[in-house]
Amino acid sequence: MPIPDVVLLTKADCHLCTAARAAVERVTSGLGVQWSETSIDGDAALRERYAEEIPVLLVDGVQRDFWTIDEQRLTRLLKKALEG
Repeated sequence: MPIPDVVLLTKADCHLCTAARAAVERVTSGLGVQWSETSIDGDAALRERYAEEIPVLLVDGVQRDFWTIDEQRLTRLLKKALEG
């Protein structure tokens, strides 16, 4: 079974990031999928690329959401990835 790589890009002092973390955790925990968080604060390339869109959700390296996480879409994407 393929395991999707779920990464949430965040930055310090970001109220949207707090909500995004909770949304990603709700969806992934329900599906038994691990996820990680990467701060753009210490990475100039990430900061340049995503500064205006944080938080950003990447699934298998593809940007799937920004600012607000659509939990229904994330659930569909992850279920499809898990089915292979």
